[in-house]
Amino acid sequence: MLTAFGRVLRTPDLRGKLLFTLLIVVVFRLGQNLPVPNVDVSALKKTADAAKKDQLYGLLDLFSGGALLKLSVFALGIYPYITASIILQLLSVVIPRLEALKKEGQPGSTKITQYTRYLTVGLAVLQAASLVAMASSGRLFQSSGRILHDDGMFPIVTMVICMVAGTAVTMWLGELVTERGVGNGMSILIFTQVVAVFPGQLWGIYKAKHGFVFTLVVLVGLAIMAGVVFVEQAQRRIPVQYAKRMVGRRMYGGTSTYIPLKVNQAGIIPVIFASSLLYIPVLATQLFPDAQWLQRAQPYLQQSSPWHMAAFFVLIVFFTYFYVAITFNPTEVSDNMRKYSGFVPGIRPGRPTAEYLDHVLTRITTPGAAYLGLVALVPMVALALLGVGDDFPFGGTSILIAVGVGLDTVKQIESQLQQRNYEGFLS
Repeated sequence: MLTAFGRVLRTPDLRGKLLFTLLIVVVFRLGQNLPVPNVDVSALKKTADAAKKDQLYGLLDLFSGGALLKLSVFALGIYPYITASIILQLLSVVIPRLEALKKEGQPGSTKITQYTRYLTVGLAVLQAASLVAMASSGRLFQSSGRILHDDGMFPIVTMVICMVAGTAVTMWLGELVTERGVGNGMSILIFTQVVAVFPGQLWGIYKAKHGFVFTLVVLVGLAIMAGVVFVEQAQRRIPVQYAKRMVGRRMYGGTSTYIPLKVNQAGIIPVIFASSLLYIPVLATQLFPDAQWLQRAQPYLQQSSPWHMAAFFVLIVFFTYFYVAITFNPTEVSDNMRKYSGFVPGIRPGRPTAEYLDHVLTRITTPGAAYLGLVALVPMVALALLGVGDDFPFGGTSILIAVGVGLDTVKQIESQLQQRNYEGFLS
């Protein structure tokens, strides 16, 4: 692998792409640590230190790389873009216009990307306005102190504009990486945000629990990472044979290929859905402190509660099946195969092929859903056993994002190396 890295650095165009990606990452991190105008930085730091252990802000802070707790220019991070992408992906199932655009190829994808940008800006306006309004009223991070210098209309609007502009710049930076750098730009920025909090979390564990627990956490993290890499690479390959056919004077077809069905076909989306849904009752207990029935239910909403863990696992399994069902259509795949004279050996084309694909997908989704649920429960179990769940960096959403983006980026670099007759990282 070290030899492969040396070949990457000796290839001028590939070295330029890596350096450009690194430059964008540095600019992105600078924006995440630059506070917006009108913020009392010292008061905000005291308030944010207490908010770091509040699970309500855990997922949002993860996707902002710690920028949310600093009210920085990039405080919203890539989160509005992720939300907009998920919304449009779900709407494409129920809105015929969006479904037709998905089938148009590159022009349709360009149009959907444009819609995603508009929706991202709209969501950023809503989230930035809510965040600044809570900061102005003193209810941000459950604090009663002032963290803004001025509560006037002009300073508040300026803060919202800065955060929305930061979200737009984040989208632009991600697209620059996709066009001129290495890997998917948005994924690289998400990876940067997730990895950025690892050193601080590990240092917090070391100071609180000292050497033995710190070493144990690192070993558990490495074991989880190895398991995630193994499962993320696992796939079921459905063989497909294309019959020979004459087009004009040329013979086409007669080739063999396969349909790769990943064990984790849904990716990280089910964990995000389940986490967001479980945060709703937690948010309700904080917004309505006078509701007695919500306060009685609060102990069951803690991450260390067995009821919370069970509900989290069940929701992840449900959303895994739901997301796979709306993103992979066996009937459509079967029809495309039959259109080009393709068939699965031993299976008749048409409906029998669709039923076979659905059967195989259902069987491999079961271990995939269980795997997602178990990985997502790691920080909760760590909280219960070691008391480090609030600072545990190798669990659930973070490790899935880090490993997934890392594998995808390495594969892209490897493919570019192999195009130049070099051995790749995995050779």
